[in-house]
Amino acid sequence: MQGYFAKLRIPACVVIFLVASGSLLADANSPDVNAPKPAQTNAAGPNAPTWDKVGVAATVNGVDITQDEVNATANPELQRLNTRTGNMPAAIVESLKKQVIERTLERLIIQQLLDGQVEKENIEVTDADVIANLRETGAQQNPPLSLQDIKALIEARGQDFEQLKQQIKTSRQMKYQKLMDAEFAGKLNFTEQDAQNYYSQNRQRFQKPELVKASHILIAPAPSDPNIDPNTDPNQAKAQAREKAEKLLKQIKSGTGDFAALAKEHSACSSAKKGGDLGFFPRGEMVPAFDKVAFSLKPGQVSDVVETRFGYHIIKVTDHQDATEMTFGQVKNDIIRQLKQDKKREIADQYVDSLKSKADIVYPPGKEPIPAAMPPLVRPRPRPK
Repeated sequence: MQGYFAKLRIPACVVIFLVASGSLLADANSPDVNAPKPAQTNAAGPNAPTWDKVGVAATVNGVDITQDEVNATANPELQRLNTRTGNMPAAIVESLKKQVIERTLERLIIQQLLDGQVEKENIEVTDADVIANLRETGAQQNPPLSLQDIKALIEARGQDFEQLKQQIKTSRQMKYQKLMDAEFAGKLNFTEQDAQNYYSQNRQRFQKPELVKASHILIAPAPSDPNIDPNTDPNQAKAQAREKAEKLLKQIKSGTGDFAALAKEHSACSSAKKGGDLGFFPRGEMVPAFDKVAFSLKPGQVSDVVETRFGYHIIKVTDHQDATEMTFGQVKNDIIRQLKQDKKREIADQYVDSLKSKADIVYPPGKEPIPAAMPPLVRPRPRPK
């Protein structure tokens, strides 16, 4: 049931199965295009309290959410952001941090609203609920896992299966899931025809392009190549680089030199440490000259020296996969599962919006959120593949 409350947290040991399988939530730290809309403040209403709460970021139905709580919850994401924004202008970094704080407050507001509903409806998670969830999770794996398989995997990771079950049982997310079951009832009955319609309307999603797997050796003119004098004339440097590439090619084609070993020793590409291996790639991913040659070779063949703006390449194709299209039979179950997931997100968003509309959510003066000011760092919603 991935993503329908995408920003709330779950214990790490539970994530192994529940998040990975999509049974509860999306990654708690990954922005989601389906995140609920910012809560609306009622501070301007006739019964709005006078704000005199120092250090409180918002009050939800009389319950305070402190700024310290927001900061502590946001800290892991802020730390990750720091590692990814080292070369960005300071103003952009601060704007991104502000977005993280605002999204975190929004998640905590939603959490408080859901906690209130769990308490109001006396939601209790039973051992049977946990077992049913684990069985459903296992069934969604590829290949499917039985309850015993899950238990064995958990124990192989040095974790206690009974302790995991207890953590699941007491987690907020399981309570939220049970809370939503009544909302989902009767609304997730997608048929094979529904899946066929989706497949017919989205054939491009199920097409796999032609791929080649190749390795290369890149000899770059100075100053990129540490083996060439950086003070060399550019034209002379190019000539020296090509000459070196031709010598390496001669060794490879004569059998006196191993491609991977020569790549590790001489290539100026970061793939050198992997023997020049670039993995699989489709047409158009590499620069045109490289791309044309790579897709013209058969597995096992080695190119002549190929010039690109990066320098001189020797290309070896190691595998080739023709373009294919997955059949409806191959993806039918995935499509039905995804249609259910999308519907769950839609229902959950509507449910949260209804809670907000009835809630008393108050912000400090001047701190009310402006929806347009909180653009999420979105990622595309996953689709069946």
